[in-house]
Amino acid sequence: MTETAAPGSRANVPAISEIDKRNIVVGALISMLLAALDQTIVAPALPTIGATLGDPEWLSWVISAYFLTATAVTPLYGKLADIRGRRPVLFAAVGIFLAASVVCALAPNMGVLIAGRALQGLGGGGLIALAQTIIGDVVPPRERPRYVTYITGVWATASLAGPVVGGLFAQHIHWSLIFWINLPLGAVALFLSERTLRKLPRVQRNHQLDWPGSLMVVGATVMLMLALTLGGHRLAWLSAGTVGLLLGAAALAGLFLWHQTRAAEPLIPPRVMRNPVIAPMTLGLFFAMASSIGLSVYFPVYLELVEGMGPANAGFALVVYLGGTVAGANLSGRVIARVERYEWVAIVGGLVAAAALFGLAAGAGLLPFWAVELAVGIAGMGTGTLFPVGTISVQNAAEPRDLGVATASMSFLRTLGSVVGVTVLGAILTGTGVVAEIGEGARHAAVDPAVAARAVDSFRWVFLVAAIAQTIAVAILSRAEHRPLRGNTASTPGPAAGPE
Repeated sequence: MTETAAPGSRANVPAISEIDKRNIVVGALISMLLAALDQTIVAPALPTIGATLGDPEWLSWVISAYFLTATAVTPLYGKLADIRGRRPVLFAAVGIFLAASVVCALAPNMGVLIAGRALQGLGGGGLIALAQTIIGDVVPPRERPRYVTYITGVWATASLAGPVVGGLFAQHIHWSLIFWINLPLGAVALFLSERTLRKLPRVQRNHQLDWPGSLMVVGATVMLMLALTLGGHRLAWLSAGTVGLLLGAAALAGLFLWHQTRAAEPLIPPRVMRNPVIAPMTLGLFFAMASSIGLSVYFPVYLELVEGMGPANAGFALVVYLGGTVAGANLSGRVIARVERYEWVAIVGGLVAAAALFGLAAGAGLLPFWAVELAVGIAGMGTGTLFPVGTISVQNAAEPRDLGVATASMSFLRTLGSVVGVTVLGAILTGTGVVAEIGEGARHAAVDPAVAARAVDSFRWVFLVAAIAQTIAVAILSRAEHRPLRGNTASTPGPAAGPE
């Protein structure tokens, strides 16, 4: 990779005023909010969408399609922004996202909705990465801790407001509003950023984009998703179609790993993944995200089928889990700088989350509603501790030249874990026949005892698999090599200073 001054280099650009800086940051945060909301607002509306569009066995793809394409393109956006500049790439991402939102809102059937969500992911994959990059462009290092608080606030807002708004729209107005709401938010982001982003300094970096690697990831994951969706439902598990899809996924995954050792700028550089801290931390986060996102998507379905809740109340109830995740992340971030073996914060949190999920698996259908909410809140809080520890550990262990690519690789595997988690847990519901009841459950307020009984049996497996995924995450994280935080000593705990 080479670096040259571009026509808009720092020397040729006037200083950015505080008003312009504020507008740039606000526009970037709204762009980030667009992507963050679409990870939480859809879940409570899934039963209603299944009842309206039909084909409920494909509901997991409404979530997975978004994460899948976002996973594939996220590592490419940073390089595109270096090549083309922040403003045109951000505008392209927002434009793709908003156009896809219209496709989703107008979708006449499940196939079009899934295609729209995949297109949304192509835009949404860049919004978060570009927003963080743009904030880094205009905010000097000594001021960034304050802006990290703003970023955390955006995610907290999306985590708490998304399920509530999505449930209210689905139950009282129309599910399509969860996509129409993106249009005014996107317009505000573009309005605030259009003029001010022209003032950003630009340094030209010549990257090589790993398009083949991205396509291999998409191909392998789609084959795995198809096998899990169709297997045991439309195709027998040992049928030629299912086995062929699984073998194709394995072959493409192997080809991807081989390609990463030869690409000029691979999606996941092998030298980074050989690091004794980065490898276990990113792999552990893969399993943690599979459990966390999968549970957040399907827990509202449990509430609607077993507890008889409507989408609005299910959305309010999901806030307990997502709020617990935010609280756990906040607690973890505060504790990390005060303890020497900071990785144990995540290990203990993960064990607590796994215990709560095992409890849910054993008590599904038996526990009163308040106990279920308490258990998912504890699970969310325990899971939340893993994410700050993972991010800080990876960035602390990475060499300065690999800081960006190590962080991107971690984000890549976290998002891929989300895709796999949603697909696997959805396959459990499909395989046990409960997914066919989702549409009917959305049409009736009263609990059907027969449907509730089948749902309880299925969700015992869902909670159990989520608990096992958390346990695997903890086991892998415990293998990470301990490295003191840079800027700290064992005898003098203090705020962690990241590499600059």
